[in-house]
Order: sequence, then structure tokens, then C-alpha cells
Amino acid sequence: MGAASGAIARASVGEQEKERKIPPPHPDRVFEGRQRDPGSIARSRSPARGGERRNKATNTNTNNKNGKATLVGQLISGTKKHFTNANQAITLGGASITIDAAIEELQSFIDYRAAVVAAQAAAKTKVLAERAALPALNAFIKAFIGFVRLTFGPQADVLADFGLAPAKAPAPLTAEKKAVAAAKRKATRDARGTKGAKAKKVIHGNVNAELVVTSAAPAAGGNAPATTAPTPKA
Repeated sequence: MGAASGAIARASVGEQEKERKIPPPHPDRVFEGRQRDPGSIARSRSPARGGERRNKATNTNTNNKNGKATLVGQLISGTKKHFTNANQAITLGGASITIDAAIEELQSFIDYRAAVVAAQAAAKTKVLAERAALPALNAFIKAFIGFVRLTFGPQADVLADFGLAPAKAPAPLTAEKKAVAAAKRKATRDARGTKGAKAKKVIHGNVNAELVVTSAAPAAGGNAPATTAPTPKA
């Protein structure tokens, strides 16, 4: 009995020491391997995040002009529904204005926005049309400029009437540029196998041909002499 009671006493003392060494988890703290109830965390955070999302959506709608036009349309609809007296005076920004005048002011925002959207759509259509027509028009303009230059040549005063400047005369080549150009031409001829006029004269084809001539039928009363034609030389 004494030994058993001593063991029980030691065990209770050990449990008391453990309880003193390990403090209970604080409800507002998260320890390693321990955390608060997930439900409490969600409850503590969800309202703030939800509010941020709602504020962000509201700011996006009001900052975006098209979204703001939609909002203004709803303002007009609500005003007509709940302010049935169009002549009722209200104070906005220290100035008095009637409900009807306020609705007209709100409607002007929608009208301006609709006009801008329509203009942007029309401009986009015109840009696409111009882009499609430019290649053919640029080619035509280039051909017409060439026609004017060919017609009036280097007449600077006439070309100025067309908004054109005379073609610049090519700058004379230096000795080094001439040597480089000659070397390029020779390399091109060698690569293509091009022959000059003198080289072409010494080139002849080899032809082996023989001409065979038969004698004509002898005339009445005589024999025609046989004629042998010369063999052509290759």
C-alpha cells in the first residue's frame, strides 16, 4: 500500500509539473503544430476580405466609364421611380436644382459616353478600311511619281509644282569603290559562267556533216556532167 500510494503521489506530482511547464494555448495565438479553430479564423477574416472584394468591384464599376454610364442609367431609373414630382427642388453641392433638371444632367453623361463609343467604333472601321486599301494606293502613288519624273525629267521648277525634288546625281566612285565593284562583277561572271564578247568568238560548235548531191535527170539528147559539192569544214 505504501509503495502504491507513493507511486500515485509521484505520478500526480509529475502531471502537475507538466501542467506548469506547458502553458495552455492562448486563444489568439498560433503555436507550432497548434492553431486556432478553422471556423474562428474564417469568421475573423471573411468579413474583411469580402468587404475588400465588394469595394474593389464598386471602384472598378465607377472608374470605368462604360460601367459608370450603366450606374447613371440606374440612378435615372431610381429617380424617376421614387421622385415622381419632376418640379421638386433638391440641393446638390449648395445649389438648388429640380428633379427634372437633375435627370437631364445625368442623361448628358450617358449621351456623351454613347457618342464616344459610336465614334470609336466608326474610327476602328475606317482604320481597317484604310489598312486594306494602302498597298494598292501606295503602288499607284509610286507609279504616278515615276510618270511625272519621266515626263518632266530634271526640271526642278516643274517638279517643285508637284512637291517633288530632282533626283540626286550619283556621287562619283572613288578608285577603291571602282576596284571593289570590278572585283564583284568579275566574281559574279565567274560564278555564272558568263563570257564576254571576245570569249564568245573563239567558241565554236563541232559539226560533222556531209553533203550528198544527186545528178539531175539527163536532158534529151545529151548527158549532164556530174557535179560534186565540197564537203563543209567544221
